[in-house]
Amino acid sequence: MDIAIIGGGAAAVGVLDALASAAPARGSIRVFGPSPHLWRGRPYGPDLDSVLVNAPPAIMSIRHADPGHYGAWLGGRGDAYLDERLGQPLVPRAVYGEYLEQTAEKALAVLRERGRWTEVVAARVVGAARSGGRLVLRTEDGGEHVADRVVLCVGGGRPHDHYGLAGAPGFAGDPYPLAGTLENVAPETDVAVIGSGLTAVDVVVSLAARGHTGRISMVSRTGMLPHVWQRPGAHRPRHVTTERVRALLDDHGAVTLDGLAGLLRAELADAGEDFDALLADLRAAPREDPVGRLRRQIAAIDAPEIGRRVLQETSHTVGPYAWRLLADDDKDRLRALFRVATSVASPMVPVNAARLLELFDSGRLDVVRGVERIERVHGGFRIDARGPDTRRTSWIAGRVVNAVNPPPHAIGQDAAALVAALVAEGLVAPCPSGGVLAADARVRIVGDLAGDGPFVTSGIPGVAAQGAAAARAVLAAAP
Repeated sequence: MDIAIIGGGAAAVGVLDALASAAPARGSIRVFGPSPHLWRGRPYGPDLDSVLVNAPPAIMSIRHADPGHYGAWLGGRGDAYLDERLGQPLVPRAVYGEYLEQTAEKALAVLRERGRWTEVVAARVVGAARSGGRLVLRTEDGGEHVADRVVLCVGGGRPHDHYGLAGAPGFAGDPYPLAGTLENVAPETDVAVIGSGLTAVDVVVSLAARGHTGRISMVSRTGMLPHVWQRPGAHRPRHVTTERVRALLDDHGAVTLDGLAGLLRAELADAGEDFDALLADLRAAPREDPVGRLRRQIAAIDAPEIGRRVLQETSHTVGPYAWRLLADDDKDRLRALFRVATSVASPMVPVNAARLLELFDSGRLDVVRGVERIERVHGGFRIDARGPDTRRTSWIAGRVVNAVNPPPHAIGQDAAALVAALVAEGLVAPCPSGGVLAADARVRIVGDLAGDGPFVTSGIPGVAAQGAAAARAVLAAAP
């Protein structure tokens, strides 16, 4: 069996690692990855040391069956990157990129030792067609490659230009790598960062690390900041587990959002905590003053309550499994709460939260809600906003950095031609909620493009689980 893996980021690494653990010694494995930073993808390429992995090692293993795989690789190196508030090592993303790179190279070496022929093709796949019982992939350089099974591991694209600023001098449409984006930003320049999520936090913290002294404004519609990781505690969930979710399915024939909430309610009740109070706090997030909420959450990093800790942990470990079992109506209910839900599931690390608070308190950073317009004018960019109190504000920024991530399951520009060809051939089908679904057993989809993928599309545990499942399905079809 000849296997083609399209994409060269974390999802592809997860598939390769799973194939290396079980692949028989027949046929070929060909990886198509045009990036100069193969295996790292967009998030984990070389960059500033201030751009950190936003999660502790326990949920960053790309090997699905071994949650300690990344921590073991990190070993004593982690001591140099200890976040004292979290009590965990938080490395620069470029270091995590080394882990992905070395994991992929080791998997390829294992496959070769077992007699598998492997190749990495540094070209983008732009077309696909059926040829009898096989598939022919066409690359941008005019090459053609035949495969029996295809695993799509293309990423989710780049930030959308909501204000039509592309090409304007002083506008950065894609912040990564920040080393290049911020290289020529003068320290005294006023900078507007579009967005207030984790990418925006990366931009702000990196500006400060480079000695920036001008005004920084995080501008968005809601102004809501990510939640803050709490220090891991000794509690291990007894109710919010895959086993209990499976029991819901066995006992009731379905898994519902209300059923999952019941598991969390029971978890908190055992600890003497109030589920309704936690729910009320989460619902208040979009309306609460972001700086006040940030200050309160930093103060609660070591608090004994388990509520947010359970959510932060299980959204990555149990969440991908539970999400697949939910009915469409319940999935839509969660999607309506996407900003709050992902803020809890993917919080900012304490070291970054503390740096943001310092910048807020010094007056060098502010959050502006209700942005209505950003346009290029003489001398910079004019930003117009209408705050919650309906008052209008307007000011000029010298630079604008776009830190708004694409929506979940977005089809990136680089993958558009390939996806169109796969749809035309009936190999995949558009998913109403975004992304695509496999319409042919010869195609598997891993990562953000998967329309039936996990709710937290960027979470490594979900990507690793998808990669392992895709590898199992491919190998099960081998003659």
